[in-house]
Amino acid sequence: MNKVLEHRAIEMGKNVVRMTTAAGSGHPSSGLALVHLVASLMYKQMRYDPSDPWHPAADRLVLSEGHAVPVVYAAYADLGGAVGKSPAEKRSLAVEDLKTLRELESVLDGHPNPAEGFPFFDSATGSLGQGLSAGAGLALAARLNKIDKRVFVIIGDGESREGQVYEALDFIIDHNLFNVCPIFNCNGQGQADYVSKQQSAEVLAAKLAAFGYGVEVIDGHDLIQIDQAIAKVGQAKRPMAIVAKTQKGWGVDSLKDKSNHGKPLPEADLPDAIASLDRVAAQRGITPSTNSLHPPAPPAVLLPDRPKRIEIEPFAEAARRAKADDAVAKNKLSTRRAYGIALLALGHADDRIVAVDGDVSNSTFANIFAKAFPYRFFECKIAEQNMISVAVGLAAGGMIPFASSFSKFLVRGYDQIEMAAITRANIKIVGSHSGVSLGADGPSQMSLPDLAFFRGYAQADDGRGNPAAVVFHPADAVAAYRLTEMAANLPTMCYVRTHRSDVGLIYPQDAKFTLGGSARLAEGNAVTIVASGYMTTVALKAARELEKAGIKCNFFDAYCLPLNAEPILAAARKANGKILVVEDNFVGGFYSAIAEAAAMAGDLKVFGMTCPKVPKSGKTGDVILDALGLGPAAIAAKVQALE
Repeated sequence: MNKVLEHRAIEMGKNVVRMTTAAGSGHPSSGLALVHLVASLMYKQMRYDPSDPWHPAADRLVLSEGHAVPVVYAAYADLGGAVGKSPAEKRSLAVEDLKTLRELESVLDGHPNPAEGFPFFDSATGSLGQGLSAGAGLALAARLNKIDKRVFVIIGDGESREGQVYEALDFIIDHNLFNVCPIFNCNGQGQADYVSKQQSAEVLAAKLAAFGYGVEVIDGHDLIQIDQAIAKVGQAKRPMAIVAKTQKGWGVDSLKDKSNHGKPLPEADLPDAIASLDRVAAQRGITPSTNSLHPPAPPAVLLPDRPKRIEIEPFAEAARRAKADDAVAKNKLSTRRAYGIALLALGHADDRIVAVDGDVSNSTFANIFAKAFPYRFFECKIAEQNMISVAVGLAAGGMIPFASSFSKFLVRGYDQIEMAAITRANIKIVGSHSGVSLGADGPSQMSLPDLAFFRGYAQADDGRGNPAAVVFHPADAVAAYRLTEMAANLPTMCYVRTHRSDVGLIYPQDAKFTLGGSARLAEGNAVTIVASGYMTTVALKAARELEKAGIKCNFFDAYCLPLNAEPILAAARKANGKILVVEDNFVGGFYSAIAEAAAMAGDLKVFGMTCPKVPKSGKTGDVILDALGLGPAAIAAKVQALE
């Protein structure tokens, strides 16, 4: 069988150089380094059905070294694997399709991208260092679904310099994920030069052993060694890692030098490259074979039917279950605590709800869920990048993950969030302690550009008619409870922004909320005030003082991005035509959204009060708001100046 597999590896190598030359870009040298590893996995070792890449019990391959993807395309096309954005529109990939690599209408993107029609992969990769975390999430989902599957993750040696790789290695040990196997492709070359000695096969093996892994160091072009190593995955009571010594540009002499990273061969050089691979085949005694190879089938599995919509209990009942009814009775409850109450209610309503947190669950209130469902809560410790990518893997495995941390700490994972958006991962991100109201902890703990970041995705279509992300910014506990429920039911990435401070209830407990919505909390003929989140409470104080002075304002709580601004614009037109948007973050959030909508309309003026400078510590959030000119008195003065 190995001679037949050797022949397939040679043919894969030929197709790697052909398709990258046809595309005029790509990484043939990296793909050639992996021909034997990928051949062993995709033709022999992995249990999967190429005609059904959506099969829930199939073994999975995560190509963290995403630029090497042509080698996977080559094997998958040879196997006639199914492509398409859903099972209803699937077709078989043919070898002839390989020449469409990187074309606009092709399913063969330049890096792994399942959302564009290549469902063999579970997550987009290419921004290096993230694949092992996604693989860990896939393994957690398999455990929850009681599915026996293995997850293989191919990681470049240069890529292993990324710190997230080691976050994931720790996480895998912490959670006893013995069915996840990182495979390090040690070809000794990076992009600009050779890798550091710290990323050599020998040093990597020593690091992995120190982490607690069983390590197999193999020749990555020896199928016998590859097969023997892979056969050990999941057999011991500790995780296993494979360190494969490979050659970049294997089989093609003109692609072996370190200067050839990301360089396809010119058309004129293709015949020499094909001849070079034929010579290697002859030297290894490999002859053409028409024998077909097909991977072993995955085990049968039957997943339970799940409801199309998750509905949770009334707010008062959920607060009682979470032992927060006293706080509700006192009318003092933070939106972060209300998120924890909602997460608990969701956990009781649907067993797909899972949670990951970054060592702050007693502050985000994800610990309420953790106590009730410890087997569905996964502590990631202080490793936010790993946390986001683990959530992506969990979502790919059919779960609905909520990933929570301080909004400021989530900034570490913005690259991972971008990759989640490319994947179209159904993850829910919850950032607590947002904005300047945090108080004494100071700016190192405050998140101020987060709304601008997420709004960029909220304004983009994900290709399915949905926003690439939806932002929810609740003003009180009722809003936080219902908007968290809404997030769980949306088929797209969501960001729920919560606050530390306790606030009184603004909404009745049976209030309804809509996607893209805002709520009119007061009517008047003066300036139309718009606020969101904690600033709704602050701005309402200003509005009440203004009313005492005879100035009655329209007042809107804007709680969702993308925002349907028309109700706000319509109210402003009936008043004095001026809108004042108040926020506790840097510019780029709701003020920008409403200003853009008004600019398109052309008949209104929009003014903004946002965080004007980098703040500092203050004993209370109100002290900081006053110092930044965002307190109730400053808001009232601004309204009076606009009258």
